[in-house]
Amino acid sequence: MDLKYEPEHEEFRDEVRSFLERHASAAPVPGDLGYKGETRLKWQQLLISEGYAARTIPQAYGGFGAEPDMLKSHIMAEEFARSHVPAGIVGQGISMLVPTLMELGTEEQKQLYIKPTLTGEMVWCQGYSEPNSGSDLASVRTRAHIEGDEYVINGQKIWTSTAQHADMMFCLVRTEPDAPKHRGISYLLIPMDTPGLEVRPLMTMTGTSTFNEVFFTEVRIPRTNIVGTPGEGWKVANATLTHERGMLGDPDAALKRLNQIVELMRTEAIDGYQLMDNPVYRDRLVKLQAEVYAMRMHGLRLMTQRLRGERGGIERLIVKLQGCELNHQLAALAVDIMGEFGLLYGEGTPYLRERGSWQFKYMFDLGLIIGGGTAQIQKNIIAERGLDMPREPKSAAR
Repeated sequence: MDLKYEPEHEEFRDEVRSFLERHASAAPVPGDLGYKGETRLKWQQLLISEGYAARTIPQAYGGFGAEPDMLKSHIMAEEFARSHVPAGIVGQGISMLVPTLMELGTEEQKQLYIKPTLTGEMVWCQGYSEPNSGSDLASVRTRAHIEGDEYVINGQKIWTSTAQHADMMFCLVRTEPDAPKHRGISYLLIPMDTPGLEVRPLMTMTGTSTFNEVFFTEVRIPRTNIVGTPGEGWKVANATLTHERGMLGDPDAALKRLNQIVELMRTEAIDGYQLMDNPVYRDRLVKLQAEVYAMRMHGLRLMTQRLRGERGGIERLIVKLQGCELNHQLAALAVDIMGEFGLLYGEGTPYLRERGSWQFKYMFDLGLIIGGGTAQIQKNIIAERGLDMPREPKSAAR
């Protein structure tokens, strides 16, 4: 791989740096990232207008409309991480649903949903997991049947992130009960204010309700709210899962976190000595730095494959597993180097550092190691699909 940038890419890097220097003060500050906060939405609109968010989404759907250039996308991620300035909104709507609709949605669905999702005005949640079908996603029991021009939905979802804030849900339901389990699922788009839909927040160890239970009782939506065809939702769901795992294992997000820790170790001190001068902490930092840069080089490998039109095998399968575990280890280092201050969480003390964000990340990232496919399931996928190892034998039926 040739890691040397062409002059046009170096010029683009200068443009990004100039933009960040001029507009950094308009960006939302850490901890001020409410789903529809005024500062956040204005920042997102500015990023889209300048091509630093929704860069390759056509203007007809509310994007910037640039031609795909993976190197420019990589440069943008590098410069936003270096500057500690928040990049565009990421999440289930923008990072997962939008690319799914671009690939598999109807023109009407693209026109209706993509633009308000990109601007942050339409928040989405993902209705996948159920009490008895988490890792075995194809065994979903939430069901829907057709009455006239509507789907009528009954069932339950759990671990539904942001459901209490969402305007819409993309959801897997069983519509063909007599078909094999992977072929009887449909992918539906459900307004969260539909009668019969109830959201019950679940308190987590972060002290916030990031997950929810969602109950459906005779929930009715138009038949046109299906993505793809009836019974083929598994194909659509896997397209979404591919984007989710890439989002959760983003090496540029890990680089941003690493840069924040380096700054922390240069500014914080114990007994008059910089944390960076502590050999134990510095050794841990260097080891994690090596892993972050390895992940970034791996990202470049995947980029090269995409430029060549190659799908990739085991290379793309390890991203989510490694990325989520690496982010948790980075948060653990930040908490440890701050000592007792690192354990503080919540407002009301002058010793709180960065609003307790590192303690929050440490606890929240434990959930991400499970969410989007547990680490154990990811290892099974890598073993079976990447290494061609045999499937684990099932126990004999009794």
